[in-house]
Amino acid sequence: MPEMLQYCGKRFRVYRSAHKTADTIELFSIRRMTNAVHLGELRCDGASHGGCQAGCLLFWKECWLKRVQDDQGIAKSATGEFRSTDEMRSVAVPSSSLSEGTRHPVADGEPERYRCQATEMLNATTEVRRRDRWDPRFYVKDLTSGNVKLPDFIRFGALAMLNAFLLRWFGRRYPHVRGLAGEKTPSLELRLQPGELVRVRTKDEIQRTLNHKLRNRGMWFDAEMILYCGKGPFRVLCRVERIVNEKTGQMMKLPNPCIILDGVTCSGNYLYQRMFSQRQEYMYFREIWLQRVNEDNKEACRG
Repeated sequence: MPEMLQYCGKRFRVYRSAHKTADTIELFSIRRMTNAVHLGELRCDGASHGGCQAGCLLFWKECWLKRVQDDQGIAKSATGEFRSTDEMRSVAVPSSSLSEGTRHPVADGEPERYRCQATEMLNATTEVRRRDRWDPRFYVKDLTSGNVKLPDFIRFGALAMLNAFLLRWFGRRYPHVRGLAGEKTPSLELRLQPGELVRVRTKDEIQRTLNHKLRNRGMWFDAEMILYCGKGPFRVLCRVERIVNEKTGQMMKLPNPCIILDGVTCSGNYLYQRMFSQRQEYMYFREIWLQRVNEDNKEACRG
């Protein structure tokens, strides 16, 4: 994508192996990808995609990268903890052609449709069969690649088995969220701006803003977000007003802007069939789920 050109010729450490990623288009489950990594948390800035504010983590095929030696002159293994690059191999097509590739051809009068790594995820990955999802060997690479540490490997593996039992026999998963607001959900306008500090409200407070579908004015609150309830301070990264719909490619203008917080991303470990996904998507927060924090009392708000 054109947004990746700014990183060509520069060095970065490998952040994660991208052999496993999440389908956020159809089944919202785990999928396989080959020979790809994430570098240094490099994210798409949306400059060539209508100013999309999703901030997706970029995928880098290994054929675009070159391994270099570290500061001690020792090259790290491909499966080791770190790798870095001193140059991205030059893109063989001109940047104008890359820009043209960011959009689908559309007939006159049809809305513009974008194409990016997120919209092409199903084409770039393969399905993981149900029997493979229950094969422990499917998760070994999460451990050997360095994506997951042994304590987390054991912890979330046990949680996945527990949730499979709870879902089958009780129709629920842990952690559990309930919507207590009724059909009409409340709103609150804080007019938060990038750089401000906030605290996430408690789980009980947030449940009172959700309907039975766990949504506030259409915005879903999921189990991953419970981890941050009652915690802070977090710095506001952006007010999200427009994002590309990953399924249709059309730009969506959000009628009710939401907030993303610096460093607050989805691990997938508490979601159904997405354990150890490394996409690290930003979580979207309604302002009613947040409280503004002053610099003077930020220490008192730490969870």
